[in-house]
Amino acid sequence: MSSVKLVLRIQQKDATEHCPLYIRIIKDRKARFVSTGIRLKETEWDDEKQRVKKNHSNSNRLNAALMQKIADAEGQIADIERNKSNISAKKIKEIIKGKKAIQFFGYAYDKCEKMRGSVSYRTYESYVSYVKKFETFNNGKEIHFEDISVSLLNDYVNYMTKNLNNGATTQNFSLKVLAIIFKQAHKEDIIPESVYPFNKVKIKKTLGKRLFLNKQQLESLQNLALEEDCTAAIVRDMFLFSVYAGGLRFSDVVTLQKKHYFEEEARIKKVIRKTNRLHQFKIGNLAKSIIDKYTKNIKKLDDCIFPLIEGNVFEQLSESTQVKLIRHGNQIARWHLLNFGKKIDLPFPLTFHLSRHTFATNALNNGMRIEYVSKLMDHTNIVTTQIYAKIINEELDKAVDLYIN
Repeated sequence: MSSVKLVLRIQQKDATEHCPLYIRIIKDRKARFVSTGIRLKETEWDDEKQRVKKNHSNSNRLNAALMQKIADAEGQIADIERNKSNISAKKIKEIIKGKKAIQFFGYAYDKCEKMRGSVSYRTYESYVSYVKKFETFNNGKEIHFEDISVSLLNDYVNYMTKNLNNGATTQNFSLKVLAIIFKQAHKEDIIPESVYPFNKVKIKKTLGKRLFLNKQQLESLQNLALEEDCTAAIVRDMFLFSVYAGGLRFSDVVTLQKKHYFEEEARIKKVIRKTNRLHQFKIGNLAKSIIDKYTKNIKKLDDCIFPLIEGNVFEQLSESTQVKLIRHGNQIARWHLLNFGKKIDLPFPLTFHLSRHTFATNALNNGMRIEYVSKLMDHTNIVTTQIYAKIINEELDKAVDLYIN
């Protein structure tokens, strides 16, 4: 609950011995002051009775005006607290003064635009997309920071689960972006720390099942009859190359240039787009046979090895154009891979990312040490790689159940 009282600020006495009279609002032991526009001498104010003394020539008129101001302030506070129990003293002051509360989406998009030059285009685009996602959940309606409660965020999590089929990782990141915006608003003293709701929202973390192609499925994909040099064949070669070349992500395979491949060493040296780290590793004979097929006719070092992206030298394009081209190429690859999966009767949709899972599980199955697999996949933490080791153990358990009684 908030308390409201009239306070004469005698420490702000002017040359004529007059002091400003304020409405003091206390909420959560924090005080805010709203000016009444009235100045009185200390001898003209009765603090106990909260009235202007009769020794002031306009005491009756001023007291009537002050009673109305207090009544209006208390009425507004009661309305505010009924709807927004966690609102701050500062926000109550702003509302009483007629100052509009900061709207969340307007502030969020403004912050995204301001960060645009200091982060990668992909990061900027990601932040904007997650803000838009939350805006869509709110039916495009603007809301204030104080409206974003624990209850609303739990509804948002439920919406992401049931309507969007988002997993725990996506849900957590969706909330993380909103939380970062909240923290920035608090840092700028726009909202109090008390309105921060995210530490009370819990998302159950679930380890998603890592799908991968087993040896027979991989052979079926390799043996799939395709016309030479067609787009479908290029997509299949890119997928197989990833399987045999450290599980490189689509964005790194499609942007792989001749200068990234050192043929004599059979080595790839490339800055990974997701982590922005220089990654280098040797590739095996199967990956080498695929890449040699495409590099033999490439003359320029800046040309992309797999001709799925057409146009000018990739690195000379703006980052936003690069992202759009990669996304377009991924859409083409996704369509072909889904068709491949249907043709070889896979029990799950075939996506490019499964090449990464397939590399890891095959490497571990063939006896490669987990530290080496982790290094080849450019994992920051070996814990991530251990998920694949768990898959191998589960497969081993199944084999024992089937063949050992």
